[in-house]
Amino acid sequence: MGATNEGALRQRMAEVMKAMDDKGLNRGTSGNVSARCGEAMLVSPSGVPASHLAAEHMVLIQPDGSMAPGSLKPSSEWRMHQGILDRRPDVGAVVHCHSRYATTLAVANKPIPAMHYMVAVGGGASVPVAPYATFGSMELAATVVDALDGRYAALMANHGQIVAAPNLDYGLAIAEEIEEQAAIYWGTLAIGGPTLLADEEMNTILQRFKSYGQRR
Repeated sequence: MGATNEGALRQRMAEVMKAMDDKGLNRGTSGNVSARCGEAMLVSPSGVPASHLAAEHMVLIQPDGSMAPGSLKPSSEWRMHQGILDRRPDVGAVVHCHSRYATTLAVANKPIPAMHYMVAVGGGASVPVAPYATFGSMELAATVVDALDGRYAALMANHGQIVAAPNLDYGLAIAEEIEEQAAIYWGTLAIGGPTLLADEEMNTILQRFKSYGQRR
């Protein structure tokens, strides 16, 4: 990847982090993003508020985990990001956030079921919950990768939501929709729970979603 493309990717990562704050998907220094950069990975830094982020703050991590001298400390979740990118050649970016309703369900260990066709934006008939593991740990990286299992989205028990997508813009859009579906599901639980769509219908929807919208 040329220097110009890397620079544009760094800038877009900073913009996506700020957009997550603006959309209410994150608060404070929570959440992080990454993007494939040639054979390496760019990831947002640890502990920097989104409002203060700039392109030069993004941390380039090589496949062996090494970083350039003088780089900021990467997100504590960088191993999770790297694990997803290593296992998923179809993924170009990872978006992780602590959005309120998705996190509420994650804390309650409640997957989002097949209650609405837009649940399928997550790449499956439901949005599963990855088992809990300490943030920043190799165990968390493994459980999240396994829970995604070819999907675009999953919840992380007692933590938040994770999206693995072809690019940053698509990842942000999925994260926003997963939060909306989480809010709808949370609301239905207060009035007796949702009426679920049949497996056959969700399979039809998933096939249609393969050619729905823009993937570039």
